[in-house]
This record gives sequence, C-alpha cells and structure tokens, in this order.
Amino acid sequence: MPVTLSQLGTVTPLAMVTVKTQISGYLVQVAFKEGQMVNKGDFLAQIDPRPYQVALEQAQAQLAKDQALLRNAQLDLQRYNTLVAQNSIAKQTRDTQISLVAQDEATVKADQAQIDAQKLNLTYCRIVSPVTGRVGLRQVDAGNYVQNSDPNGIVVVTQLQPISVIFTLPEDNLPAVMKRLRSGAALPVTAFDRTGASEIAQGRLETVDNQIDTTTGTVKLRAIFDNEQDNLFPNQFVNVKLLVDTLQNVDIVPNSAIQRGAPGTFVYLAKPDRTVVVQKVKLGSSDGQRIAVLSGLQPGESIVVDGADRLRDGAKITVASAAEHPDGAAGQTTSQPAGQQAGQEAVAPAKQRSAQPQDQQQGQGRGNRRSTP
Repeated sequence: MPVTLSQLGTVTPLAMVTVKTQISGYLVQVAFKEGQMVNKGDFLAQIDPRPYQVALEQAQAQLAKDQALLRNAQLDLQRYNTLVAQNSIAKQTRDTQISLVAQDEATVKADQAQIDAQKLNLTYCRIVSPVTGRVGLRQVDAGNYVQNSDPNGIVVVTQLQPISVIFTLPEDNLPAVMKRLRSGAALPVTAFDRTGASEIAQGRLETVDNQIDTTTGTVKLRAIFDNEQDNLFPNQFVNVKLLVDTLQNVDIVPNSAIQRGAPGTFVYLAKPDRTVVVQKVKLGSSDGQRIAVLSGLQPGESIVVDGADRLRDGAKITVASAAEHPDGAAGQTTSQPAGQQAGQEAVAPAKQRSAQPQDQQQGQGRGNRRSTP
C-alpha cells in the first residue's frame, strides 16, 4: 500500500532575476523578444557606451603622463644615489627623492585602477542574461535613460527548467519523511491541477526546510520537477502528493470502516448470522482512503463500511446487494435492539492485501459485498 501525503503547493522558480543596469545611460537597443527563451550569457540590451569610452581614453592618457613622471623621478633618484656616494649632496635630498618615486608609483597604480573601472563600465553597457530561462514583458523601451536605481529594471528572466514546488507538511509527518531521506531514498512527488483530477508533472523531493513554523505547526518542503513540457508555471497553485513509503504485504480496510469511541479504535464486524459486534483494531499508516490494520481482524472477515453511525453491538443488519442499488447507495440505516432487523448496511471484507490495484479502494459502491482477496 502506498503511503502518500497530500498537500497544497505553489510552483516556485529556482531563479527569478530582475535584470537591471549597473550604470546610467541611454538604452539604445533591446535585443530580446518578450516571452522568448534565453540562455545564460545571451545578449539582452545595450547602453550607450560612448561616454564610458571617452572616460577610458582619458584615464589611459593620465596613466601615460604619470608613468613619464615616474620614470623621470627614478632617473633623478639614480643620480642622487651617485652624488650621495661622492658626498656631493645631503642624504636628505636623496631620501626626499625616494619618497617622490613612491608617490609616483602609487599614482600610476591609481591610474591603472581607473582604466580597469572604465573598462568594466564598458562591459556593463552590454547587458546579458544572468540565467537560462524565459524572458517576461520588458519594463522599459529603447531610448529611455536608465539608472541602477530604477526599481523595475529592464526585464525579468525566470528559470522554468527545472522548476520547483514548495508545499508544507504538518510537523507530525516530518519524522517519517526525514527517516526516508536519511536512508538515501528518493521520494517521488506528483503535482496535480487545482481540482486534483489531472496529473501535471512528476518530480522528486529535493529538501526540507531547517525549521518548523510555530504559527502553523508546519514545515516547508521543496520538490523539483524537470518541467520539460512547461506544464508548471511560476506561482501556479497545485495539489501535491508525496509518496513517503510503500507498505508490502499488509492488510488494509477503507477509512470509512474505522470507528472511534469508548472502546478505542474499532470496526463493526459482520457475523454469519447477520449481526455485528464491536472489534477493536490496531491501525497503521494510511494513504487518505485506505488504512493498514496491524491486528484485530482476520482475512476474509466482513466489516461495515457504511451506516455504522446507527449501529451498536449486537444489532442485526441486511446486506444491500448490487442489484437493489445499482448506483452503490445503501438504504436508510436505523439502529435496532439486538434481535430486530436494522436498516441495510454496506459490508466489505475486513482485509484487503496491499497488492490490489488502486481501483479496489474505498468507494466502489456502498451496497456491494467485496470479495475476499
């Protein structure tokens, strides 16, 4: 029996980048089409580079000037060293020249840094895509003056392949999920549409958040989907089913058969004389429609799956046949004292093996007697 957890989720891209200019200038070219797919590094837009090219040439000229001054200062230093060796000048003059050479060397380094900065600005004039994804609607047209302080940027690029779905699980379900993850298991995740009827995509559980939300008692999980057919769209609302485990060789009954009361967890066991008795059971995992029974029942025993709210220990029942209720609905149920006939009850075998197909789940028809597996 598959043990699944169903929750609501939101499709969330792994990367959604607002492309902004890093320099100020006129936008002279928009090279993308709205909605097109782009790769990382693809050309998107061009800022007018001419002001930054001029600034680069100015910085290069300043560097050449300061390099000439540095060479002159170094030659003077060599002369002063010779004169000091001959005791022709004071050592203070030579020391002053040493400091002047160091100053000129620092000036040359500053000029080189200015050149590198202008070259970087020229690189920023050519705007490329930072990620692979789909381009959205452009936020500004060519001809506008753009700045790095613009809040909307130029365009938003969203990664679609792969894409993730973020959903939450109650903290009570977390130990079972973490146990499977620690064992190295890859937990399958299936995404369904808003109605839960149509399967959209299949993926795997990627990670679990590092803390529980104290306001809701839930923890966030992220599932990854290849999304090769682009069936998942950012911010889409989906229903998520996480397959935590698959129980082998266990006995299962419909959830509707399980009752809870003073005896604890129990079912109404149908006897051959068409009376019912309360039978306590020990339950295991559930997939939402069926639940595993660990003890309390034997294979082949029949239990009441519908109308149990009007029964009591020892009440008589009449099993509704499929011919009497072709739509699968049982008759009205009324509890009667022991020895009197009660209303018709839907009865199913007490246990089904987990190897049965999915279509043999609860809900095949209230009035049908299920065959023993």
